[in-house]
Amino acid sequence: MSHHCHDEHAEGGGHHSHDGHDHSDDITPALQFSLYQHINFDEVTTLNEAQYGSGKAIVKKTWAERLDEEPELVSDLDEQLIINVPFTGQVKLHAISLRTSNSPSAPKTLKVIINRDDVDFGSAEELEATQTFELSQTSEVQELPVRRARFAATRRLTLFFPDNFGDGDEDQTRVGYLGFKGEWMQLGRAPANIIYEAAANPSDHAVKGTSANQMASHLGGRDRGP
Repeated sequence: MSHHCHDEHAEGGGHHSHDGHDHSDDITPALQFSLYQHINFDEVTTLNEAQYGSGKAIVKKTWAERLDEEPELVSDLDEQLIINVPFTGQVKLHAISLRTSNSPSAPKTLKVIINRDDVDFGSAEELEATQTFELSQTSEVQELPVRRARFAATRRLTLFFPDNFGDGDEDQTRVGYLGFKGEWMQLGRAPANIIYEAAANPSDHAVKGTSANQMASHLGGRDRGP
C-alpha cells in the first residue's frame, strides 16, 4: 500500500508542475506571448471588406472570443483581402493565429509582408512575401509559426489573402479570428549607464588606459591647457 501511495504522490507531483509550466494548458500558453495589447488598433485597416470595420473587429477579438461566430470579416467584390496590422513598437513575431471555416469561403493562401504601409492589391501580387503560408480548410484555430529571423524587427504586418478554397467559384472569403504571438520591444530606450561610466572617476583624468577615462580626462581637464 505504501508503494501505491508513493506512485500516487509522484503523479501528484507531475500534476503540480502541469499547473506551473506545462504548455498543454489551453489559455496560459496562448496568452503568454500574446501581442494583443501591443496592436495599434486605431490604425488597423482592411481592403475589400464588405462591412467597414470588420477587419479591425476580428483583430480586436480576444483569445477567449476566438470561436465566436461574430464579428466576421467577409470580402466584398471578390475573394481577395488585405489586412494591415501595425504594432505600438517593434516586435519579434513568433506566430500568427487564424480561424476560418471548413467551407469554400476559407482562405487558401496567406502572404505576409512586413514593414510596408503602401501595399494594395496590385503591389501585393508583385512584392516578394516575407513568408507565405498554405492554409487549412478547418474551423479550428490554425497557428502559423513564422521564420523568426525574418520577423525579428516587425513594426507592421500586411496580410494578403489572394484566394480561397472555392477555386474561383466563391467570391466571398471569410475570416473569423486573427491573433499574434511574439515578444514586444519598446523603441527608443537608451542605455543610461554609459554616461555614468564616462564621468565615474574624474580624478583619474591623468590615466589614459580606457576610453571612459579619456572621456573623463577631456571633461575634467578642459581648462588645464596642453
